[in-house]
Amino acid sequence: MFDPVIAPSGTLLGLLQRGRGDGTLHALAAPRAEALAALNHCVLNDPRHDWQVENRSLYYARLYLDIHGGLDAIDHHLFRAEDQFDTEESRTGLALAVLGHLASYGRHDALELLRLYAATGSNWAWALDELALRDDDTGLRSLAAPVLARFPHTPEGDAELASAVRDAFEPHPWRLWAEDPRAEIGARIRAAGERGSFDRWRRQMRPSGPRPGWSVQAVLDWAQQGLERGNPLHLPAARCLTAVAGPGDRPAIVEAARCGPDGARSTALHYLAEARDPAVLDLIEAAALSTDRTLAEAAVAAFERMCGEEAVDRARGWVHRPDALGASAAGVLACRGGAQDAPLVLGALRETVRAEGPDTQRLWTLVDGAGRLGIVCAAPVLRHVYRETSSSQLRVRTAKALAATDPSYATGFAVECLWDCEETTREVAARHAETADVRVAERLRRLAADPAEEAEVQTAVRSRFGPDAAAL
Repeated sequence: MFDPVIAPSGTLLGLLQRGRGDGTLHALAAPRAEALAALNHCVLNDPRHDWQVENRSLYYARLYLDIHGGLDAIDHHLFRAEDQFDTEESRTGLALAVLGHLASYGRHDALELLRLYAATGSNWAWALDELALRDDDTGLRSLAAPVLARFPHTPEGDAELASAVRDAFEPHPWRLWAEDPRAEIGARIRAAGERGSFDRWRRQMRPSGPRPGWSVQAVLDWAQQGLERGNPLHLPAARCLTAVAGPGDRPAIVEAARCGPDGARSTALHYLAEARDPAVLDLIEAAALSTDRTLAEAAVAAFERMCGEEAVDRARGWVHRPDALGASAAGVLACRGGAQDAPLVLGALRETVRAEGPDTQRLWTLVDGAGRLGIVCAAPVLRHVYRETSSSQLRVRTAKALAATDPSYATGFAVECLWDCEETTREVAARHAETADVRVAERLRRLAADPAEEAEVQTAVRSRFGPDAAAL
């Protein structure tokens, strides 16, 4: 999947792509045709950088309901010829998830589209998972024959069916079909389920990797062999070292961390970092200068996993470095530093936004740190990140940080956060938004009554309904 093109944050499309609460509020105030066009663009061209962790589907489904949007554009997108050769989940997943939420709100047209796509579309498994949560048993039973027709009666087809049954995210339809009295349905599903269970058992009986009795050198060799095959194994290998290494093995492990081959060296660094060995920080500093990217990244990652005060002390000295280790040091101070480290964290936050923009992964820990340390003068840069980032997960963190640092949050961003695409952002807003704003009171009532809303958000809403609940 290509990186999405995100419109400017001041436009309706840009707000909706980001999943900001202001996107919904602006769409409701815009001409309906303009709002529906922008909404369809987002659903059919997934704007998320990481579609597996960022939420948009409920956000877009609610907006379809609010503007009474039709589903013709989604229908065309799902059933166009492209679906037969572009089978990536990222092309249709968001649209299917939106249909699932609309079906749960009682949109029968969404339910019918899901049923038809489950029977004929390439991403049928996703559609079936959505239906497993929303459709009745009669509707699910009607899909048994078209779904099974995808798997020919050949050894390859039976193997694919066994994998589909074994790996199903929502097993209810398969269990329902296994009860079908027809041999071509029920008996075949039961046989596929048995085969899938046997395949899982067979894999468990043939483990690969270290065995009890392996030596330290054997584990280091295994890690090196994995790296040479293009499969870095230093993290599991470090855990193996914890099981097999004794006090007498320290010199060999330190030597491997100093000058061993890259796979073994990465493994030794992680092991020594977990053990809080006194030599590890110097070894990490040397390895971070390596021209081998895997080793340099492993050294930085090993440092980030350290939780002792000695790591924080070293971070104060490294934070001004212009390399990855300097960036990591800033993150360590943000996560584990004290009040005296606030200026260093603030400086790193400002420099990272200036140099790398509002979407870099490095901002995540720095934003958290600004909130954790209560750096009030970080509020302006946090507001900038909130407005501009296209990552709704980063916006969650920024909203939390603003709640801790910005006195105006309750009457400002907290209001729009009640309409945000991420449930955690809505939860933060529900705890802080100023109820004197009439929009807040009405939105809290709606969230409290919405069966699709997350339990954590509704708990936060209920916490605002105390003795003065009548005022809401």
